[in-house]
Amino acid sequence: MEKHIRKLTKTSKHSYYVIVPKELVKKYGWNEKQKLVLEDKGRGKIEIRDWRKK
Repeated sequence: MEKHIRKLTKTSKHSYYVIVPKELVKKYGWNEKQKLVLEDKGRGKIEIRDWRKK
């Protein structure tokens, strides 16, 4: 597993962002403005996955 170190940046009073490396976006086939699900896994881990309409 390759590590990518990124900074957490504040954009407004209630929002933050992290820049995802281009290689990961291509690997998972994500597109600009695509909906993604962020799930808190605890102990400082977050899972990011494609959003699928049910």
